Amino acid sequence: MSTDGGPVKAGDSVTRRELLHVGAALTAGIACGQSLLAEGARQSSWSIANSLIRRVLAYTPGVGLYTAQIADLAMKRDLLDAGFDPRTAPAEFSFACDGQECRSNGGAFQFVGTSEDSAAGCHTRVLRLRHAGLPLEVSAVYRVYEGNAACRKHLILKNTGTAPLKITHLHIDDLAFSLGPENEMTLSAQYGAAPREIFYTGRSEDAGVMIANGRTGIGVAILNEVPGYMKRTEIAGWDAPNSVRVSAMYDTDLMPFERRIAPGEEFTTAGVSIVPFGRGDGLNDPHWRVPAYSASVLERRIDHTGPLWIYNTWEPFERGINHDISMDLIDAAGAMGMDVFTIDDGWQQEYGDNAVNLSAFPGGLEPILKAVESRGMRLGLWIPLAAIGTKTEAYKAHPEWVSRDIDGNIKTTGTMAGQKAVMCMASRFCTSAAERVTDAVERFRLAYVKLDLTTIFNAYGEAPGCWAKGHDHANWQESLHRIYEGIRETTAAVYAKHPEVLLDLTFELWGQKHIIDAGLLAAGDLDWMSNVDDRHPDSAGPLQARQLLYARAASMPAEAMLIGNLHAELPTVQESFATAIGSAPLLLGDLRKLSAADRAWYGEKIRWFKQLRKRVKLSESFFPLGSWQQTSPAAWDGFARLARSGDGVVAVFRNKSGAANARVELPLIPDGSYRVRAGIGGRELGIFNRAAWSRGVIVPFTGPAEVLELQRV
Repeated sequence: MSTDGGPVKAGDSVTRRELLHVGAALTAGIACGQSLLAEGARQSSWSIANSLIRRVLAYTPGVGLYTAQIADLAMKRDLLDAGFDPRTAPAEFSFACDGQECRSNGGAFQFVGTSEDSAAGCHTRVLRLRHAGLPLEVSAVYRVYEGNAACRKHLILKNTGTAPLKITHLHIDDLAFSLGPENEMTLSAQYGAAPREIFYTGRSEDAGVMIANGRTGIGVAILNEVPGYMKRTEIAGWDAPNSVRVSAMYDTDLMPFERRIAPGEEFTTAGVSIVPFGRGDGLNDPHWRVPAYSASVLERRIDHTGPLWIYNTWEPFERGINHDISMDLIDAAGAMGMDVFTIDDGWQQEYGDNAVNLSAFPGGLEPILKAVESRGMRLGLWIPLAAIGTKTEAYKAHPEWVSRDIDGNIKTTGTMAGQKAVMCMASRFCTSAAERVTDAVERFRLAYVKLDLTTIFNAYGEAPGCWAKGHDHANWQESLHRIYEGIRETTAAVYAKHPEVLLDLTFELWGQKHIIDAGLLAAGDLDWMSNVDDRHPDSAGPLQARQLLYARAASMPAEAMLIGNLHAELPTVQESFATAIGSAPLLLGDLRKLSAADRAWYGEKIRWFKQLRKRVKLSESFFPLGSWQQTSPAAWDGFARLARSGDGVVAVFRNKSGAANARVELPLIPDGSYRVRAGIGGRELGIFNRAAWSRGVIVPFTGPAEVLELQRV
């Protein structure tokens, strides 16, 4: 057994224990015949590891590439069956190329070489293979990140021939986890928060799924980073009595993946992250491991800088926003301590053009910009990415870039300004869109851009994709993924010139209500995830905003979620503020209705929270509390966001339950004692140790919500 042509050294990259584990698959071949043992003599293996996790890859001529071991080093657990036969193990990757099945473990791929690199806390291992009968090379790329018990993988497919290759049925990672008998397995799907049956097909909202042994608590989170509707995660358990098969892949039926790779071109797939965990096992619990990983690795920069407080004008002003209203709102937002003042739809003369609506803003946006910056804020703007007016220069210069339906008709989408043409992001329109966004960033000194409206799939019910000829897609099927690629190409071009800007890819742009996934976060910073109605005291409001948060924060970073449209003044300032600090803080509403006292109250609380977030890594966990699986007016709910030190914040909401207090249980808080201060009630509640938090700390309600600061002593 060798690594990079030399022997694997125990205590170096693979310990003696791991060597025995890897070899077990080969020595088990005694029962299968001597051929496997002979192949084992020519086997090479490589390890990628940090202090928390190790994945061992092996290649044997005639057998191919496969994962020999995944070990959780902190919990001292092997997640794969030590005695499996590598000839029948799940393929390390698989796909169809021009209709021909290609599998990593069928002997068709020859090992070419390997390389590794370590930089900025990330260790990378690349294994390169060449197909024996097709002009195709595949690189399997594995990464681990210091401080995270996770292994991330993607593929790079390169066409080495002279004709295009068509790829379909693409599996990025297939693994059979050995977690116990099938009748002990549990599955939490839909972001890892919804209990489901273990024979399951995960789709767009299954950005994170968690499989666990319900008795032992040992499990694995699978984060499929394929964008939007293109993702598919298959869960089944029929391979072996004590294994559960997981296939993280692109979709094959509803939104079928198809990608042509031109001669000499490389196609890089989305990633798949494997995060093992132990429920109830301290910092190994998924409430710690998964949020910390998704925030520190999947987010582009917010986890390092902390989220900005964003105000947006959309509700109640919609397209009626103007200079005078904006000036009044700027004064209020500045007094509250907001970081970004965003003008939504209505500032521009036409969709697809950066010319200012001079009827609403007679002096242009320069007076607005000066006022915003004089109050210590930065400007943000709403920009529709692909829905544009047909009289704009962008459309008239290249009408051939418009999307078309199956009958060849121009695709349009309904907007607040009427029907607009939908341009195809899988055409060179993506370059034009990037230039327009970059121009706005530079012209208006923007800190934040809300990129909105239909691209691939209208979230309110229109057919997806593009049937036009002459674009970057060969057919409708290929347009589906190519449109997501075009979005990422657009944002990458903007970031190349302005890496500091925050780009928000809304749920309407990504094509589905309330969606967030790692594919979106690979293309942008934030996700305007929803438009919760909050225009009246009895609207859905904060209660439904928290339902969205609780259902997604198990696997997706909370500070990437912009949950619109909470009004700062409704139903109460206390509940709006306490809800906002659970995710990326976003407020709307008519700030002119806030009293001077309310503005000052917001200013004090927002300053306090900013200072807390600067010194405490709140992104390292997320614990939903109370009636979180189904928020209800009849019961209290809440959340805790704690750093691994145990410092952090707890928010609880009384709703209409009439409860005098909430019993907050945090049995997974790190050992120690914590001083607790009520941030809204304004008094010290006492000092509580982990035993007290395990029993439950009583938090009295003095109003509709309470926020606690926990400080380790």
